[in-house]
Amino acid sequence: MTELSTSGGQNASDGQDARRGTAYGAGAYAIWGAFPLYFHLLAPAGAWEILAHRILWTLLFCAAVLAVRREFAWSRSVFGNPRMLGAVTLAGLLIGVNWVIYVAAVVAHHVTEASLGYFLNPIVTVAIGVIVLRERLRTLQWLAVAIGLAAGVYLTIDFGRPPWIALSLAFSFALYGLMKKRLGTSLGAFQSLTSETAVLAPIAIVILVSLSTQGETTFTAESPSHPLLLASAGVVTAVPLLLFAAAARRVPLVTIGLLQFITPVLQLLCGVLLLGESMKTSRWIGFGIVWIALLVLTLDSIRSVRTRRRMADAAEGAAV
Repeated sequence: MTELSTSGGQNASDGQDARRGTAYGAGAYAIWGAFPLYFHLLAPAGAWEILAHRILWTLLFCAAVLAVRREFAWSRSVFGNPRMLGAVTLAGLLIGVNWVIYVAAVVAHHVTEASLGYFLNPIVTVAIGVIVLRERLRTLQWLAVAIGLAAGVYLTIDFGRPPWIALSLAFSFALYGLMKKRLGTSLGAFQSLTSETAVLAPIAIVILVSLSTQGETTFTAESPSHPLLLASAGVVTAVPLLLFAAAARRVPLVTIGLLQFITPVLQLLCGVLLLGESMKTSRWIGFGIVWIALLVLTLDSIRSVRTRRRMADAAEGAAV
């Protein structure tokens, strides 16, 4: 009787933890999805100034939190290890490139194309897994990549050029994910963000000094609202990452994979409904082809998880 009660309590606890994790994940992706609105509020600051402030204020926020927690021992393994420092630096540069391209796209009223980049990201990630990591794809994954390539060709014809913003965002973030995979679990999400912004801090300082000498900084404009908005970039950057980390510990990878589509959907809606960007019918068709590819990937992920569960249950039954 006690064993059954314990088991029932454990299942209830697991279910509650999963619901909490799903809420954390949805919150993280919803915040990322609303980024176009936030970056529009930072006008008249340009993409480079926003990038510099985002790096520096994120570093300050992370350092303050780590100081309160007294968690700095891990930094020796990063900054005292040239190989680890090189990997962190490369990851930082990739996420910095991703940030500045995205902000520049938002400022230039290309939010819809930017959202396409994050729709394409899972497909690009799978392709990089084959090319770089020599991973073997299942049939549905190959089909998703093929549909994604077809979407790329269609959108290139429709745009009259390759969708450079979308491709740059998709590849920079996919390569960033590759570097994070190479780093493994040696750093937590918060430690990783701190070290990446730390290596980018000198670049951010150079950017701000350069803009200041040219009289192009806007930090003191519309005081105090504009400086406060720029300074809030640290919290805005770190909070969804912390929510994501909390979600990743509590829910299956398939759930995270499904939740990630919240971000580009919200970005697309922000661009079309709130920021007044136009989307002609042919562009919707191109997005639709990409969504078919994502649907195929999602079905493959769900089927793969179910297969692993059946195998695990069978192995457990055999052991008993």
